[in-house]
Amino acid sequence: MITECRLPLPSVPHSADALPSLILLVRHGATEWSVNGQHTGRTDLPLTDLGVRQATAVGKVIRQWLGNQEPLVYTSPLARAVDTAALAMPGHRAEQVDSLMEYDYGIFEGLTTSQILERDESWDLFSSRGCQGGENIIRVAARCDGFVARLERAAKGRAVVAFTHGHLSRILTVRLLGMPGSAAAGLWNDTASVSAINVHRGKLVLVGWNITAG
Repeated sequence: MITECRLPLPSVPHSADALPSLILLVRHGATEWSVNGQHTGRTDLPLTDLGVRQATAVGKVIRQWLGNQEPLVYTSPLARAVDTAALAMPGHRAEQVDSLMEYDYGIFEGLTTSQILERDESWDLFSSRGCQGGENIIRVAARCDGFVARLERAAKGRAVVAFTHGHLSRILTVRLLGMPGSAAAGLWNDTASVSAINVHRGKLVLVGWNITAG
């Protein structure tokens, strides 16, 4: 059970010299729960037929951003992300990384936002209180920072593609930009969408958001 923490969520400025030159974060294709708006954390749902089509199509978007660069590819170990990676980038080995798994929603797993608010009208996923029996924003941001540290060790100057999840990719994006995890509340991304971060004037900047194949 998570106890509430009122400590501020610090920003973490990252040195662009130590990080990849291009980072593409790809949300997995559609699942039954994503279509219905149900919070899907660790429940390992497969892609729907729509999700398979989306995952295949987003490969073109990824190739356009990469150009001739040969990327390092990472994925959440959950099936919906693993399968999206395989369909979008056939022929590329995607390394499974636990820190790319979705937010653990605890007792709210499988519920829609409306259903959660009926139980707790003050609930906010991006507050330090988080999800009973699961995670809070501080823990998820720390996981994201762990993945960033991994990139600093292994992917300096390289292109990276990471297949992950809706909330996790939003939180990872703001952490890469040196912003607190709670800033992710101001972002939204669709299934099988790409966000792009690269180095501009010595800083990591968001250059593309919620890009889909159409």
